[in-house]
Amino acid sequence: MINKPLVLTYLYLLIYILLSSGVILYNKWVLSPKYFNFPFPITLTMIHMGFSGVVAFFLVRVFKVVSPVKMTFEIYATCVVPISAFFASSLWFGNTAYLHISVAFIQMLKALMPVATFFMAVLCGTDKARLDVFLNMVLVSVGVVISSYGEIHFNIVGTLYQVTGIVAEALRLVLTQVLLQKKGLTLNPITSLYYIAPCSFVFLFVPWYLLEKPMMEVSQIQFNFWIFFSNALCALALNFSIFLVIGRTGAVTIRVAGVLKDWILIALSTVIFPESTITGLNIIGYAIALCGVVMYNYIKVKDVRASSQLPAESIPDRIAKDWKLEKKSSDIFNPNNSSDNNGGNINSEPQIDEEAPLIASSRLSHIGRTQVSNHGV
Repeated sequence: MINKPLVLTYLYLLIYILLSSGVILYNKWVLSPKYFNFPFPITLTMIHMGFSGVVAFFLVRVFKVVSPVKMTFEIYATCVVPISAFFASSLWFGNTAYLHISVAFIQMLKALMPVATFFMAVLCGTDKARLDVFLNMVLVSVGVVISSYGEIHFNIVGTLYQVTGIVAEALRLVLTQVLLQKKGLTLNPITSLYYIAPCSFVFLFVPWYLLEKPMMEVSQIQFNFWIFFSNALCALALNFSIFLVIGRTGAVTIRVAGVLKDWILIALSTVIFPESTITGLNIIGYAIALCGVVMYNYIKVKDVRASSQLPAESIPDRIAKDWKLEKKSSDIFNPNNSSDNNGGNINSEPQIDEEAPLIASSRLSHIGRTQVSNHGV
């Protein structure tokens, strides 16, 4: 007999993987000078933030799909504003990287996300330095270095943009725990969009005015409403797919889905963008990094199970049972739960995808980024 809840769970996971991959490839296509040729990543990110903020406003205030949290000016100024600043920065730098390096190489660099998150968490006192985790981080870093060495079209500017975006995302994730957890706030992807998207839009306005507005005035820009509308709609749909996924699955399933998504994305990008050449050294380096990410995820999930006194199970068994065992704990999105793509501390990372405009990832969109997003987004 078909287990309908389990089938529905994997259907949601499939939708998440397709949307997450689709948003990344769509952004690359729009921004790349070789394709749609709209080389203004800040503008594209602002379109996502503006669209998501408006939709979230209607869902919260008009249709009342979800209720807003008790937000005071003090909480907004001390929590939402700094988190939005780092969120906006991570999207800005991450999208700018598309102009310089391939999607495949970007996904390989994103394996550094758990490394950045771990060190930021240790520095901020939200995680403890541990030898086993540190060795995993070394393994991940070595794998990324090997993968970078094997990159045929290596570009230092694009690499620096992507790494800076990863560091900004790591800071955002740690700040989310330090600030929001301290205030006892719980945000789901919709309320995250409602509070953070408008603030991120404002932060992005300054660099847009200084860097892109003068270029847009002298450039022959092709602005196709349906292209940008569908692009923003896909990013928003990614947030909602995460809302569905985290309501029916748990940490292990989301992390496994994130790893699967990255491999699919690397393969698809080489087909859609022929200039994205993958070498054997790329694959070897990424496989090494991925081993470190998987081991790290296993350690963090095991720690959570031990702290909650849950019996240890193999990953396949857990995936088969997570819709039963984890649904209750995932019914409400908690920014301190695990993510599938960031691979950071399960107690310090919100479920988000770095590619969504706001997924409280990635990688809290993408709060976007996501996190059902960087590695585990």
